[in-house]
Amino acid sequence: MSAFGSGAAYGLGRHPSISKRGRHQQRNVRLLVHRRILYSGTYTPRSADHLSVFQYARSRRNLCVHTKSRASAFWLAERRSQGRNQGRKFQTESELNQTRGKRGRTAVIVGAQWGDEGKGKIVDVLTRTFRMVARYAGGHNAGHTVIINGKKFILQLVPGGILRPECVSVIGNGVVLDPMAFLKEVASLGDAGVKVDGNLFVSNRAQVILPYHRMMELGSENAPGRVKIGTTSRGIGPAYEDKMGRRGLRVADLLDRELLRTHIENACHEKNMIAHALFNSDPLDADKMFAEYAAAAEKIGPFVCDTAVLLNRALAEGKSIVFEGAQGTMLDIDHGTYPFVTSSSATSGGAATGTGVPPTSIDTVIGITKAYCTRVGGGPFPTELLGVEGEDLRKRGNEFGAVTGRPRRTGWLDLPQLRYAGMINGISWLVVTKLDVLDHLTEIPVCVGYRIGGKVTDAMPPQASGYEKIECVYSKMPGWATPTNRVRTYDELPTAAREYLTFIERETGARVGMISTGPDREETILVDEFVAELGLESTE
Repeated sequence: MSAFGSGAAYGLGRHPSISKRGRHQQRNVRLLVHRRILYSGTYTPRSADHLSVFQYARSRRNLCVHTKSRASAFWLAERRSQGRNQGRKFQTESELNQTRGKRGRTAVIVGAQWGDEGKGKIVDVLTRTFRMVARYAGGHNAGHTVIINGKKFILQLVPGGILRPECVSVIGNGVVLDPMAFLKEVASLGDAGVKVDGNLFVSNRAQVILPYHRMMELGSENAPGRVKIGTTSRGIGPAYEDKMGRRGLRVADLLDRELLRTHIENACHEKNMIAHALFNSDPLDADKMFAEYAAAAEKIGPFVCDTAVLLNRALAEGKSIVFEGAQGTMLDIDHGTYPFVTSSSATSGGAATGTGVPPTSIDTVIGITKAYCTRVGGGPFPTELLGVEGEDLRKRGNEFGAVTGRPRRTGWLDLPQLRYAGMINGISWLVVTKLDVLDHLTEIPVCVGYRIGGKVTDAMPPQASGYEKIECVYSKMPGWATPTNRVRTYDELPTAAREYLTFIERETGARVGMISTGPDREETILVDEFVAELGLESTE
């Protein structure tokens, strides 16, 4: 049993110490969001002798520093914790949301386009004030680039909050975790002097990517007659397929040595047969795979916990949380340009299902959009520029994938698409990135509507083929033709740049709260109203 207690500790079963009368009384208690939750002793917020979220993080960090083996230290701490908790094994924590006046702020960061909007930098800026960051979807196919004082950090799985030592980062249950990629990224961050131990947690319910997922995706993407989606071939899609097919391996299972062996043996037998029959792929060695991933599990163990409990408890204690999405709205599995989409919920709704924090605890949704549009991989792109203008935008914006290095397709800002993203996500604030990439232009075309069959519409076609019928309706805005990368306040922006941002606000109904005028952390403009509503620190 983990330090977070058994399933019964979270209200998933009856505990013998609770009487029939007590259970009857519990059923009749009227709660704001959910019923009483029984936490294990280690995680009862108001127990004076128990650790807070950040005290717990520090204790975990100290454990990792002062022992030769993080894995053995973690399990030793767990056993000691269980021993201390005998006789007070379960305590009741009532209605987390009754402390609503004290509850911490929450904000969901979503890509409002096709991904690559600059979410990593924005999360980094917000963590000046927000003290937890939770990643809720995707895998290591997503890359966030953050530049701090000229030093570049490329994050794939680890949330952007890891770059601030006072911030706790969480990989939620909605993420698919490649153990080898995770350990490589953690090691790289450690080598760069980033504090990881005690600052990073992984959900025990996150799904695990294994080598046969990559084998299946490579074979499928290259199969004759298959429509190429343009995936990264890192096993993301097949891992989500196994999750929905209820045959996946979760992180908790990864730590169960016998279960891991059985799962790998059975899965390799099945996947090898399928891959050989369909793609003529070479078989994978189950014994070798087990040895590698059992060893990886020992290194991952210290990071693993029930992150839903961790996050909900942090909120109840008044800690503020940023929920970090991956990819963008138009790549969402349900609402994107299907089938040219990712395999997870990239929209704001995924923040609740991907972390275990209830939707009623979400305060604000912040949409990230570039001042123009980009897309990587195949699929519809109504405003795409195929000529010299598109190549010029690509070079000026350095539009190449952070993870894959693939060149991104470029185009003008698409307001019908942005309005659609606002509707799906409930966006109240927009962050406009890469405004400086347009600094050279004297005139900027903006798509304000679609014309399909001679009729002007805002409707997004449900089929990818429907986008082929779109004729974009453009409005031309005056450019400012002057550098903005050194501007630090909204009022200092050129008049035409402010008019461009005001036009976006008017057309989308969302307010612009932040503007990025360069890749560095300092090249950011914060609007006063945005700072006030989110309680942000406006300066470093």
